[in-house]
Amino acid sequence: MKEIKSVSENNNKGENSTLKRIGNFIKEARLSRNQSIEELASDLKIGAHQLEAIEEGNEEKLPEKVFVKAMIRRISQKLKLDTDFIMAEFNTERKEVKIKEIVEEVSKKNYKSRQSKNLNPVGFLIFILISGFLGLIASSLIFNLFSDSFHDQTPKQELIKKTK
Repeated sequence: MKEIKSVSENNNKGENSTLKRIGNFIKEARLSRNQSIEELASDLKIGAHQLEAIEEGNEEKLPEKVFVKAMIRRISQKLKLDTDFIMAEFNTERKEVKIKEIVEEVSKKNYKSRQSKNLNPVGFLIFILISGFLGLIASSLIFNLFSDSFHDQTPKQELIKKTK
């Protein structure tokens, strides 16, 4: 959230923000209808300071984005502006924020995958040790089975003597 706030602060310092562009549309429409800020705010039952903040693009003087979005929709409808266009403009900034959130999420996943790759050699070493241990056990069992069967057999020389 800190990153999002810093983006909006940078936009208020002179860059042409989305809210400032929307505010300009609203201000031009209000002035073309010869309405003061106070008159329009009174008609919409919102604070004149909030309407002025929207026209100036000053996000710091406004409530949460959800409320600002609702106010902009009502203002554009009252002034008979193209509400769909205004709302699409308003949502443009939100898309930019989502892109930044996606980039941040991807970088976190890359960091986690790098950490898991660092653990893979340890897991591989453990696998090799366990495999070797199981191989030794298996080979000793097989050796014992064959050695017992060799002890039970009579040597060839004794067989040769018995047949003569």
